[in-house]
Amino acid sequence: MDLGAGIDFSKIKVGLPKEYLSSALDGDIRDFIQIKVNLLKGLGAEVVEVSLPHTEYGLAVYYVIMPAEVSSNLARFDGIRYGYSAYKDRDSGARTLLDVYQKSRAVGFGAEARRRIMIGTYALSAGYYDAYYKKASAVRAIIKREFDGVFSQVDCLITPTSPFVAWPLGEKINDPLKMYLADVYTVSANIAGIPGISVPCGEKDGLPVGLQVLGKQFDENTVLRVAKELFV
Repeated sequence: MDLGAGIDFSKIKVGLPKEYLSSALDGDIRDFIQIKVNLLKGLGAEVVEVSLPHTEYGLAVYYVIMPAEVSSNLARFDGIRYGYSAYKDRDSGARTLLDVYQKSRAVGFGAEARRRIMIGTYALSAGYYDAYYKKASAVRAIIKREFDGVFSQVDCLITPTSPFVAWPLGEKINDPLKMYLADVYTVSANIAGIPGISVPCGEKDGLPVGLQVLGKQFDENTVLRVAKELFV
């Protein structure tokens, strides 16, 4: 894809989802994003406020559907057909077929992968499928429709990448829920099935602040061209 030709911003309409720029967002991050928004205005783009009212449910939906898909997709890594095999490792102590399954998956997956497999397996299990996965899928469809509606009005969206800058290495390693909360602005792209890119837009306390450009399905061209102008 050739991005050298530039883009005529007088023909571009940019949306700012008000739910992404709420009071929960760090004020400094909001200011950095506003600087980039002003840059787009200066280039001729029309900037409008839009609404994605079910944004608040995106994180919960993602962390039900994603682990379920992880659980299903990684089930094949049993040490027989795919992945690390305890059977081939003579030092593993695997003596039975069950040993091979258990030891292969215990060693072959890290702590986070195992956590997501367990959550996903629970969400897909009998008695919980309707309560969790089915409901999450229904809300996912609502969120996608909201994005489709917004993209009938604008060409792309500008949002924060994270509500705060990066925390010190290892600080939240024992509290995965807090780590998952950092994904609140990025998971919507996965849920809606749309392209997105994060670019740096400033620094706070010596750490980069991210800005996200989201676009219509299969319109990576616009996303990349807008991001190119912001990445200065």
